[in-house]
Amino acid sequence: MFYSHLARCFPNAMCCARGQKGLGNIVIHDPKRPRYRCKACRRTFSARRGTMFKGLRKPMDLMVIVVTLLSYGCPIQGIVHAFDLDERTVADWRDRAGIHCQKVHQQIIEQGQLDLMHVQTDEIRVKGCQMIAWMGLAMMVSTRLWIAGMVQSSRDRSLADRLMIQVRRCAASLLPLLVLTDGWSAYPGSICRAFREKVKRTAGVGRACLQVWPQLHIGTVIKRTKKKRVIEITRRMAHGLQSQAERLLQRSGGGTVLNTAFIERLNGTFRERLASLTRKSRHAARRLRALETGMYLIGCTYNFCFAHHELSKPAHRGSPCTPAMAAGLTDHVWSVCELLGYRIPPSPWIEPKRRRRPGRQTEPIKTVRNRPRVRLRKGVLCSTTV
Repeated sequence: MFYSHLARCFPNAMCCARGQKGLGNIVIHDPKRPRYRCKACRRTFSARRGTMFKGLRKPMDLMVIVVTLLSYGCPIQGIVHAFDLDERTVADWRDRAGIHCQKVHQQIIEQGQLDLMHVQTDEIRVKGCQMIAWMGLAMMVSTRLWIAGMVQSSRDRSLADRLMIQVRRCAASLLPLLVLTDGWSAYPGSICRAFREKVKRTAGVGRACLQVWPQLHIGTVIKRTKKKRVIEITRRMAHGLQSQAERLLQRSGGGTVLNTAFIERLNGTFRERLASLTRKSRHAARRLRALETGMYLIGCTYNFCFAHHELSKPAHRGSPCTPAMAAGLTDHVWSVCELLGYRIPPSPWIEPKRRRRPGRQTEPIKTVRNRPRVRLRKGVLCSTTV
Protein backbone atom coordinates (compact mmCIF):
# COMPACT_ATOMS: atom_id res chain seq x y z
CA MET A 1 0.00 0.00 0.00
CA PHE A 2 1.37 3.40 -0.97
CA TYR A 3 1.23 6.58 1.12
CA SER A 4 2.01 9.41 -1.24
CA HIS A 5 0.74 12.02 1.25
CA LEU A 6 3.62 11.12 3.60
CA ALA A 7 6.19 11.95 0.92
CA ARG A 8 5.85 15.63 1.82
CA CYS A 9 7.35 14.94 5.27
CA PHE A 10 10.16 12.60 4.26
CA PRO A 11 13.21 13.82 6.22
CA ASN A 12 16.05 12.65 3.97
CA ALA A 13 17.43 15.83 2.41
CA MET A 14 19.43 13.93 -0.25
CA CYS A 15 16.53 11.85 -1.61
CA CYS A 16 15.51 12.81 -5.16
CA ALA A 17 11.84 11.93 -4.42
CA ARG A 18 11.59 14.26 -1.42
CA GLY A 19 8.53 16.50 -1.35
CA GLN A 20 6.91 14.95 -4.44
CA LYS A 21 3.49 13.32 -4.52
CA GLY A 22 2.09 10.46 -6.57
CA LEU A 23 5.37 8.60 -7.10
CA GLY A 24 4.41 5.60 -4.96
CA ASN A 25 7.78 5.53 -3.26
CA ILE A 26 6.47 5.38 0.36
CA VAL A 27 5.60 1.91 1.70
CA ILE A 28 5.02 0.37 5.14
CA HIS A 29 8.18 -0.66 6.96
CA ASP A 30 6.81 -1.50 10.45
CA PRO A 31 3.01 -1.49 10.99
CA LYS A 32 3.22 -1.69 14.80
CA ARG A 33 5.21 1.46 15.53
CA PRO A 34 4.18 2.70 12.73
CA ARG A 35 7.14 3.36 10.44
CA TYR A 36 7.48 3.86 6.69
CA ARG A 37 10.22 3.43 4.08
CA CYS A 38 11.15 5.20 0.90
CA LYS A 39 11.90 2.90 -2.04
CA ALA A 40 14.05 5.51 -3.74
CA CYS A 41 16.72 5.86 -1.05
CA ARG A 42 15.68 2.96 1.28
CA ARG A 43 15.56 5.23 4.34
CA THR A 44 12.87 4.78 7.02
CA PHE A 45 10.99 7.42 9.02
CA SER A 46 8.25 7.63 11.63
CA ALA A 47 4.63 8.46 10.86
CA ARG A 48 4.87 11.28 13.44
CA ARG A 49 7.63 13.02 11.51
CA GLY A 50 6.77 16.70 11.03
CA THR A 51 4.22 16.80 13.90
CA MET A 52 4.34 17.80 17.55
CA PHE A 53 4.26 14.13 18.63
CA LYS A 54 7.59 13.20 17.04
CA GLY A 55 9.81 11.27 19.48
CA LEU A 56 7.24 11.16 22.31
CA ARG A 57 6.00 7.87 23.80
CA LYS A 58 3.21 9.10 26.03
CA PRO A 59 -0.37 8.45 24.84
CA MET A 60 -1.43 10.92 22.20
CA ASP A 61 -4.81 11.55 23.87
CA LEU A 62 -3.07 12.63 27.07
CA MET A 63 -0.83 15.08 25.23
CA VAL A 64 -3.80 16.57 23.37
CA ILE A 65 -5.71 17.06 26.64
CA VAL A 66 -2.72 18.74 28.30
CA VAL A 67 -2.14 21.11 25.36
CA THR A 68 -5.86 21.93 25.24
CA LEU A 69 -5.81 22.87 28.92
CA LEU A 70 -2.72 25.01 28.34
CA SER A 71 -4.44 26.80 25.46
CA TYR A 72 -7.33 27.69 27.78
CA GLY A 73 -5.06 29.25 30.41
CA CYS A 74 -4.64 26.38 32.87
CA PRO A 75 -1.38 26.78 34.85
CA ILE A 76 1.28 24.10 34.60
CA GLN A 77 1.06 23.40 38.35
CA GLY A 78 -2.63 22.47 38.04
CA ILE A 79 -1.96 20.05 35.17
CA VAL A 80 0.90 18.45 37.10
CA HIS A 81 -1.37 17.88 40.10
CA ALA A 82 -4.29 16.56 37.99
CA PHE A 83 -2.41 14.09 35.77
CA ASP A 84 0.55 13.21 38.02
CA LEU A 85 3.10 14.41 35.47
CA ASP A 86 6.48 16.02 35.91
CA GLU A 87 6.54 19.79 35.64
CA ARG A 88 9.39 19.65 33.13
CA THR A 89 7.38 17.25 30.96
CA VAL A 90 4.42 19.63 30.75
CA ALA A 91 6.71 22.58 30.03
CA ASP A 92 8.42 20.57 27.27
CA TRP A 93 5.05 19.70 25.70
CA ARG A 94 4.09 23.37 25.80
CA ASP A 95 7.32 24.38 24.07
CA ARG A 96 6.97 21.59 21.49
CA ALA A 97 3.40 22.61 20.74
CA GLY A 98 4.41 26.27 20.45
CA ILE A 99 7.28 25.51 18.07
CA HIS A 100 4.99 23.34 15.93
CA CYS A 101 2.31 26.06 15.89
CA GLN A 102 4.93 28.58 14.80
CA LYS A 103 5.77 26.37 11.82
CA VAL A 104 2.05 25.98 11.01
CA HIS A 105 1.69 29.77 11.12
CA GLN A 106 4.61 30.22 8.74
CA GLN A 107 3.36 27.47 6.43
CA ILE A 108 -0.26 28.65 6.10
CA ILE A 109 -0.53 32.34 7.02
CA GLU A 110 2.86 33.87 6.13
CA GLN A 111 2.58 33.19 2.40
CA GLY A 112 1.85 36.70 1.09
CA GLN A 113 -1.65 35.83 -0.12
CA LEU A 114 -3.90 37.80 2.25
CA ASP A 115 -5.71 41.01 1.38
CA LEU A 116 -5.23 42.51 4.83
CA MET A 117 -7.09 45.77 4.08
CA HIS A 118 -7.15 46.84 7.76
CA VAL A 119 -4.53 45.92 10.40
CA GLN A 120 -4.28 46.93 14.04
CA THR A 121 -1.18 46.55 16.20
CA ASP A 122 -0.47 46.90 19.91
CA GLU A 123 1.91 45.71 22.64
CA ILE A 124 1.41 43.87 25.92
CA ARG A 125 3.67 44.57 28.89
CA VAL A 126 4.51 41.22 30.50
CA LYS A 127 5.71 41.10 34.08
CA GLY A 128 7.74 37.92 34.51
CA CYS A 129 9.89 36.52 37.25
CA GLN A 130 12.64 39.13 37.75
CA MET A 131 12.15 40.49 34.25
CA ILE A 132 9.92 42.73 32.14
CA ALA A 133 9.09 41.67 28.56
CA TRP A 134 7.06 43.14 25.71
CA MET A 135 4.80 41.18 23.37
CA GLY A 136 3.81 42.88 20.10
CA LEU A 137 0.66 41.63 18.36
CA ALA A 138 -1.04 42.38 15.05
CA MET A 139 -4.40 41.27 13.67
CA MET A 140 -6.42 41.44 10.47
CA VAL A 141 -9.62 43.25 11.45
CA SER A 142 -11.98 42.05 8.70
CA THR A 143 -11.50 38.36 9.64
CA ARG A 144 -10.22 38.79 13.26
CA LEU A 145 -7.17 36.76 12.19
CA TRP A 146 -4.04 36.96 14.36
CA ILE A 147 -1.23 37.44 11.85
CA ALA A 148 1.92 38.45 13.74
CA GLY A 149 3.52 38.38 17.17
CA MET A 150 6.96 39.18 18.60
CA VAL A 151 8.42 38.85 22.09
CA GLN A 152 11.33 40.99 23.21
CA SER A 153 12.89 42.15 26.45
CA SER A 154 12.82 45.83 25.46
CA ARG A 155 10.30 48.08 23.76
CA ASP A 156 12.44 49.67 21.09
CA ARG A 157 12.43 50.15 17.34
CA SER A 158 13.64 46.61 16.63
CA LEU A 159 10.42 45.21 18.13
CA ALA A 160 8.30 47.32 15.77
CA ASP A 161 10.52 46.45 12.79
CA ARG A 162 10.34 42.69 13.41
CA LEU A 163 6.57 42.84 13.93
CA MET A 164 5.95 44.80 10.73
CA ILE A 165 8.22 42.51 8.68
CA GLN A 166 6.13 39.55 9.82
CA VAL A 167 2.94 41.41 8.85
CA ARG A 168 4.49 42.12 5.45
CA ARG A 169 5.09 38.40 4.87
CA CYS A 170 1.34 37.82 5.20
CA ALA A 171 0.17 40.62 2.90
CA ALA A 172 -0.32 40.51 -0.83
CA SER A 173 1.72 43.17 -2.62
CA LEU A 174 0.52 46.66 -3.54
CA LEU A 175 -3.05 46.36 -2.24
CA PRO A 176 -4.79 49.14 -0.27
CA LEU A 177 -3.85 48.84 3.38
CA LEU A 178 -4.72 50.75 6.55
CA VAL A 179 -2.58 50.22 9.66
CA LEU A 180 -3.81 51.62 12.98
CA THR A 181 -1.52 51.86 15.98
CA ASP A 182 -1.28 53.53 19.36
CA GLY A 183 0.84 56.61 20.02
CA TRP A 184 4.20 54.85 19.96
CA SER A 185 6.46 56.94 17.72
CA ALA A 186 8.41 53.93 16.37
CA TYR A 187 5.47 52.51 14.41
CA PRO A 188 5.13 54.90 11.42
CA GLY A 189 8.77 54.55 10.39
CA SER A 190 8.76 50.76 10.85
CA ILE A 191 5.58 50.43 8.76
CA CYS A 192 7.01 52.52 5.94
CA ARG A 193 10.24 50.52 5.94
CA ALA A 194 8.37 47.21 5.86
CA PHE A 195 5.89 48.06 3.10
CA ARG A 196 8.25 49.11 0.32
CA GLU A 197 8.83 47.77 -3.16
CA LYS A 198 11.73 48.05 -5.58
CA VAL A 199 11.11 50.46 -8.46
CA LYS A 200 13.40 50.72 -11.46
CA ARG A 201 14.74 54.12 -12.37
CA THR A 202 13.13 55.71 -15.44
CA ALA A 203 16.30 57.46 -16.55
CA GLY A 204 19.95 56.98 -15.84
CA VAL A 205 21.92 54.01 -14.66
CA GLY A 206 21.76 52.71 -11.12
CA ARG A 207 20.16 50.19 -8.88
CA ALA A 208 16.43 50.17 -8.20
CA CYS A 209 15.17 52.41 -5.42
CA LEU A 210 12.66 51.52 -2.69
CA GLN A 211 9.30 53.29 -2.61
CA VAL A 212 6.50 53.06 -0.07
CA TRP A 213 3.25 51.52 -1.28
CA PRO A 214 1.13 54.24 -2.90
CA GLN A 215 -2.06 53.06 -1.13
CA LEU A 216 -0.57 52.66 2.35
CA HIS A 217 -2.31 54.60 5.12
CA ILE A 218 -1.15 54.84 8.73
CA GLY A 219 -3.34 56.14 11.53
CA THR A 220 -2.57 56.66 15.22
CA VAL A 221 -4.95 56.68 18.16
CA ILE A 222 -3.58 58.33 21.32
CA LYS A 223 -5.54 57.90 24.54
CA ARG A 224 -5.01 60.15 27.54
CA THR A 225 -6.03 58.59 30.84
CA LYS A 226 -6.50 59.86 34.34
CA LYS A 227 -7.02 57.49 37.27
CA LYS A 228 -7.32 54.59 34.80
CA ARG A 229 -10.10 56.32 32.86
CA VAL A 230 -9.87 57.62 29.30
CA ILE A 231 -10.53 61.35 29.29
CA GLU A 232 -9.29 62.30 25.81
CA ILE A 233 -8.71 60.50 22.49
CA THR A 234 -6.59 62.02 19.71
CA ARG A 235 -6.93 60.55 16.20
CA ARG A 236 -4.64 61.60 13.36
CA MET A 237 -3.13 60.28 10.13
CA ALA A 238 0.63 59.70 10.17
CA HIS A 239 0.73 58.72 6.48
CA GLY A 240 -1.87 58.68 3.72
CA LEU A 241 -5.31 60.24 3.30
CA GLN A 242 -8.12 60.43 5.82
CA SER A 243 -10.84 59.81 3.21
CA GLN A 244 -9.19 56.62 1.95
CA ALA A 245 -8.68 55.41 5.51
CA GLU A 246 -12.37 55.86 6.31
CA ARG A 247 -13.30 53.95 3.15
CA LEU A 248 -11.08 51.02 4.22
CA LEU A 249 -12.63 51.14 7.68
CA GLN A 250 -16.11 50.68 6.20
CA ARG A 251 -15.00 47.86 3.87
CA SER A 252 -13.37 45.92 6.71
CA GLY A 253 -16.17 46.47 9.21
CA GLY A 254 -13.77 48.17 11.61
CA GLY A 255 -16.00 51.05 12.66
CA THR A 256 -16.51 54.57 11.41
CA VAL A 257 -13.59 56.35 13.10
CA LEU A 258 -9.96 55.45 13.71
CA ASN A 259 -9.75 53.04 16.64
CA THR A 260 -7.72 50.20 18.17
CA ALA A 261 -10.64 48.41 19.84
CA PHE A 262 -10.17 45.10 18.01
CA ILE A 263 -6.51 44.59 18.91
CA GLU A 264 -7.23 45.57 22.53
CA ARG A 265 -9.92 42.90 22.63
CA LEU A 266 -7.42 40.39 21.24
CA ASN A 267 -4.96 41.44 23.96
CA GLY A 268 -7.59 40.50 26.52
CA THR A 269 -7.99 37.09 24.88
CA PHE A 270 -4.25 36.45 25.10
CA ARG A 271 -4.13 37.56 28.74
CA GLU A 272 -7.04 35.25 29.54
CA ARG A 273 -5.68 32.13 27.78
CA LEU A 274 -1.94 32.44 28.46
CA ALA A 275 -1.42 31.82 32.16
CA SER A 276 1.88 33.71 32.37
CA LEU A 277 0.24 36.91 31.07
CA THR A 278 -2.14 37.34 34.00
CA ARG A 279 -1.31 40.48 35.95
CA LYS A 280 -1.16 38.94 39.43
CA SER A 281 -0.11 35.29 39.45
CA ARG A 282 2.33 32.83 40.97
CA HIS A 283 3.25 31.22 37.67
CA ALA A 284 5.03 34.13 35.96
CA ALA A 285 7.27 33.45 32.99
CA ARG A 286 11.00 33.04 33.55
CA ARG A 287 12.19 32.79 29.93
CA LEU A 288 11.39 34.72 26.78
CA ARG A 289 11.29 31.45 24.85
CA ALA A 290 8.44 30.19 27.04
CA LEU A 291 6.48 33.39 26.32
CA GLU A 292 7.07 33.03 22.59
CA THR A 293 6.00 29.38 22.39
CA GLY A 294 2.96 30.12 24.54
CA MET A 295 2.05 33.04 22.27
CA TYR A 296 2.13 30.87 19.15
CA LEU A 297 0.12 28.13 20.88
CA ILE A 298 -2.61 30.58 21.87
CA GLY A 299 -2.53 32.36 18.51
CA CYS A 300 -2.83 29.23 16.38
CA THR A 301 -5.59 27.68 18.48
CA TYR A 302 -7.41 31.03 18.33
CA ASN A 303 -7.08 31.11 14.53
CA PHE A 304 -7.93 27.49 13.70
CA CYS A 305 -9.57 25.67 16.63
CA PHE A 306 -11.99 28.00 18.42
CA ALA A 307 -15.10 29.41 16.74
CA HIS A 308 -15.25 33.20 16.96
CA HIS A 309 -18.43 34.53 18.55
CA GLU A 310 -18.78 37.58 16.28
CA LEU A 311 -17.98 35.70 13.07
CA SER A 312 -20.49 32.95 13.91
CA LYS A 313 -23.47 35.33 14.14
CA PRO A 314 -26.18 35.17 11.46
CA ALA A 315 -25.06 38.55 10.13
CA HIS A 316 -21.71 37.06 9.11
CA ARG A 317 -21.86 33.30 8.53
CA GLY A 318 -24.55 31.82 10.75
CA SER A 319 -22.50 28.74 11.63
CA PRO A 320 -19.36 28.13 13.75
CA CYS A 321 -16.57 30.03 12.05
CA THR A 322 -12.95 30.56 12.99
CA PRO A 323 -10.76 33.49 11.83
CA ALA A 324 -8.90 31.11 9.50
CA MET A 325 -12.20 30.09 7.89
CA ALA A 326 -13.19 33.73 7.45
CA ALA A 327 -9.84 34.41 5.76
CA GLY A 328 -10.30 31.46 3.37
CA LEU A 329 -7.35 29.47 4.74
CA THR A 330 -9.44 26.42 5.71
CA ASP A 331 -13.01 25.16 5.31
CA HIS A 332 -13.72 23.65 8.76
CA VAL A 333 -13.03 24.11 12.44
CA TRP A 334 -9.84 22.28 13.39
CA SER A 335 -9.50 20.16 16.49
CA VAL A 336 -6.44 20.58 18.72
CA CYS A 337 -5.33 17.09 17.69
CA GLU A 338 -5.56 18.07 14.02
CA LEU A 339 -3.49 21.19 14.66
CA LEU A 340 -0.77 19.34 16.56
CA GLY A 341 -0.78 16.52 13.98
CA TYR A 342 -0.51 18.83 10.96
CA ARG A 343 2.53 17.64 9.02
CA ILE A 344 5.08 20.33 8.22
CA PRO A 345 6.82 19.51 4.93
CA PRO A 346 10.60 20.01 4.79
CA SER A 347 12.28 22.22 2.27
CA PRO A 348 12.07 20.84 -1.30
CA TRP A 349 14.89 18.79 -2.73
CA ILE A 350 17.37 20.74 -4.85
CA GLU A 351 19.64 18.90 -7.22
CA PRO A 352 23.25 19.46 -6.16
CA LYS A 353 25.56 21.19 -8.58
CA ARG A 354 28.01 18.99 -10.41
CA ARG A 355 31.62 19.85 -9.91
CA ARG A 356 33.67 20.18 -13.07
CA ARG A 357 37.25 19.15 -13.40
CA PRO A 358 39.57 22.14 -13.67
CA GLY A 359 40.86 22.77 -17.17
CA ARG A 360 44.43 21.95 -18.06
CA GLN A 361 46.89 24.80 -18.23
CA THR A 362 48.52 25.33 -21.59
CA GLU A 363 51.84 26.33 -20.11
CA PRO A 364 52.56 24.80 -16.72
CA ILE A 365 54.46 26.93 -14.27
CA LYS A 366 58.04 25.72 -13.80
CA THR A 367 59.87 26.27 -10.56
CA VAL A 368 63.58 26.96 -10.93
CA ARG A 369 65.78 25.77 -8.09
CA ASN A 370 69.45 26.43 -7.28
CA ARG A 371 69.22 29.74 -9.02
CA PRO A 372 71.93 32.16 -7.89
CA ARG A 373 70.70 35.32 -6.24
CA VAL A 374 72.75 38.40 -5.68
CA ARG A 375 72.13 40.61 -2.70
CA LEU A 376 73.92 43.47 -1.06
CA ARG A 377 74.83 43.09 2.63
CA LYS A 378 76.52 45.97 4.43
CA GLY A 379 78.00 47.27 1.27
CA VAL A 380 79.47 43.93 0.21
CA LEU A 381 78.29 42.23 -2.99
CA CYS A 382 77.75 38.54 -2.24
CA SER A 383 76.15 35.59 -4.05
CA THR A 384 73.79 33.04 -2.44
CA THR A 385 71.96 30.02 -3.66
CA VAL A 386 68.23 29.45 -3.17
